[in-house]
Amino acid sequence: MNKTLSIIILCFLSFSGFTQQLDVKNLVKEADEKMRGTSSKSNFSMTIERPGWSRTVKMKSWTIGNDYSLMYITSPAKEKGQVFLKRGNEMWNWIPSIERMVKIPPSMMMQSWMGSDFTNDDLVKESSLVKDYEHRLAGEEQIQGYDCYKIELIPKEDAPVVWGKIFMWISKKEKFWLKAAFYDEDEYLVKYEILSDIKWVDDREMPTRLEMIPTDKKGHKTILLYGNTKFNIDLKESFFSIQNMKRIR
Repeated sequence: MNKTLSIIILCFLSFSGFTQQLDVKNLVKEADEKMRGTSSKSNFSMTIERPGWSRTVKMKSWTIGNDYSLMYITSPAKEKGQVFLKRGNEMWNWIPSIERMVKIPPSMMMQSWMGSDFTNDDLVKESSLVKDYEHRLAGEEQIQGYDCYKIELIPKEDAPVVWGKIFMWISKKEKFWLKAAFYDEDEYLVKYEILSDIKWVDDREMPTRLEMIPTDKKGHKTILLYGNTKFNIDLKESFFSIQNMKRIR
């Protein structure tokens, strides 16, 4: 056999064996869970940047896994007191200024959340990166000085997801989620997410700055910053109720 051909075949077989040994699905799960824990309580600030202006929204957040989340807006004054609740695949919004509870339908999941570059789907994580997608190692790249796996996520048939394809970049050693690219069903890049500013947060090191950047709107960007955060706290599912939305502060 030609020596060059033998080397190529050997390299291919070695890479194939490596990809089989690497549990790509579990890697995505570890990176996702590092950002949220089994439960959490956090303070966030979200700055919406537009050509010529910007504004900042501050909030508190409570979560249990991917299934339960509650967000309370603390500022600015115009939005203060608004609450967003996610239970399973359902989402509600309490607007105290008009004393109205609004259930957000699936048809509105891709709409902007509070005028930002995040959608309702981004905030409530209606779809699971682990269970609703097939995962494939697409390559290796260096991001922000970290050696990363580039992972392709293709939605499973009939999965309740809004994206045609997602790429994630996860650091090999630390399991930091450092970048994501979101494509529509026509494989057009809609937006990308950059995660940076690695810091110790409670019991773990993780990115504390998230930038969501649309590809078709020059000068548009939304920056989400982690503040004080506690992971794996004692929270009950009963905390995430419509009744509690009106009481939480």
